[in-house]
Amino acid sequence: MGNWVENEGLSIFVIFVWLALNVFLFTWYYFVYDLGENFYYTRELLGPFLALARAPAACLNFNCMLILLPVCRNLLSFLRGSSACCSVRVRRQLDRNLTFHKLVAWMIALHTTIHTIAHLFNVEKSVNARNEKETTIQSVLSHLGDMENETYLNFARKKLPNPEGGLYVAFTTLAGLTGVIITLCLILIITSSTKTIRRSYFEVFWFTHHLFVIFFAGLVIHGAGQIVRGQIQASLDQHKPRICVKKFTQWGEIPECPIPQFSGNPPMTWKWVVGPMILYLCERLVRFWRSQQKVVITKVVIHPFKTIELQMKKKGFKMEVGQYIFVKCPAVSMLEWHPFTLTSAPEEDYFSIHIRIVGDWTEGLFNVCGCDKQEFQDAWKLPKIAVDGPFGTASEDVFSYETVMLVGAGIGVTPFASVLKSVWYKYCNDATNLRLKKIYFYWLCRDTHAFEWFADLLQSLETQMQDRNEASFLSYNIYLTGWDESQATHFTVHHDQEKDVITGLKQKTLYGRPNWENEFKMVARQHPSSRIGVFLCGPEALATTLNKMSISNSEADPRGVHFIFNKENF
Repeated sequence: MGNWVENEGLSIFVIFVWLALNVFLFTWYYFVYDLGENFYYTRELLGPFLALARAPAACLNFNCMLILLPVCRNLLSFLRGSSACCSVRVRRQLDRNLTFHKLVAWMIALHTTIHTIAHLFNVEKSVNARNEKETTIQSVLSHLGDMENETYLNFARKKLPNPEGGLYVAFTTLAGLTGVIITLCLILIITSSTKTIRRSYFEVFWFTHHLFVIFFAGLVIHGAGQIVRGQIQASLDQHKPRICVKKFTQWGEIPECPIPQFSGNPPMTWKWVVGPMILYLCERLVRFWRSQQKVVITKVVIHPFKTIELQMKKKGFKMEVGQYIFVKCPAVSMLEWHPFTLTSAPEEDYFSIHIRIVGDWTEGLFNVCGCDKQEFQDAWKLPKIAVDGPFGTASEDVFSYETVMLVGAGIGVTPFASVLKSVWYKYCNDATNLRLKKIYFYWLCRDTHAFEWFADLLQSLETQMQDRNEASFLSYNIYLTGWDESQATHFTVHHDQEKDVITGLKQKTLYGRPNWENEFKMVARQHPSSRIGVFLCGPEALATTLNKMSISNSEADPRGVHFIFNKENF
């Protein structure tokens, strides 16, 4: 149970608190509008849809306040790096910022749907009441404001039948027009945020996501139309709606029931979102300032399996292991920024990223760097690069454990290149102050070529560890998950060679997928009474498996072995 709390508890707690606040706001404002005396006549006009429109509006204010915070990367990196503000557990929640961002977005979509549908019924009822020919309470309320010294309750001021009257309200009132605009923006933002669109049509995702500027501008002024109106307090003191509702034909004629006076609700949304909007504006200014700083590409290395390595320098650039940066190449696209994990170590005098060529942008970068040419490329011909970052990730916490399991899948091995290099630098220079004593490294790949660019680092580490008689410090297992019959025959023939036929390492490549249950049990036996960090950069399916293994293989006894799962998210 203790490890479940360590891995999931705070996340569940955060989600529970967030959901509870949504439920509280919805319930509170529902009853404010459903039971409030000042909205008695508004309910007579609109029915139950008044409360059903206003309750989700309050939840929208709350969630729109939250939606920008998880994408303030510089703020999150600052909090991650501040030990005074963030414990390890809190930092692990910050690593799940994008997951929370998506949850909040779906909650906004849900409340927008409820709010919009309820207001569609409100508009229909208001237009019908405005055109009511019989003397009903709805008709009398709708005609208030037509005479001097009266204030209106019904926001449908023109006598137009539906659907013309409804369209008139939607496209001529401030609340109606801004409501249509922000709803369309939200639809475009959400539909273009699917994984397929993001990966295949990134510019579509990028452009539509920046409709959030219009969305927030419309949201702030949406309430200025004040279409939801209630009876003012001075009028309530003289005109008791529960008594006078039965005497609506005598309003203004008898002293106990003067003409009721109404006013609109003052706009409140700006109070909820102004703080996050200022924070996000500062975030963008910091990003812009950093992106203008000069970056020099010092070296471009072409690795096998369509992977290139960019080594760069930038004045004042400081990094930690496992961090990532956003990169823009104006020669490829003036707008696109893409995240890449840093593969260099903080101890090196440059920073580097490895890029696998898998799409239009990476293909364009490959070409402008001259990687498609056979001859040597002069440094001055290399393209200009803009860099934003670095930003923190879960891998920064590697040094918080004595024992870690590092799991990389395919190109997901990149954060661990930085980790392994930095650990080895620290181990060679001052091993006594290094808390980390043992690394279990797992790398899963489908294709043999994918191993080649990373094998050099492992070979170097393997040689140095043997020279220093520290071979036990790093245990690594490389798994090939895909092969054909001819490759299998080749592997079998060369299996008895001293070095592996694929990687050139002494540790032989394994075929298939790891038996994670056995791996976790083996590590638990080797390190009883330990907190073991499990770090993954890979697909969600593998994350689910490793998270379950971390929970199931941890002991209930606080003094026993505990596996703490961490996943890269950017």
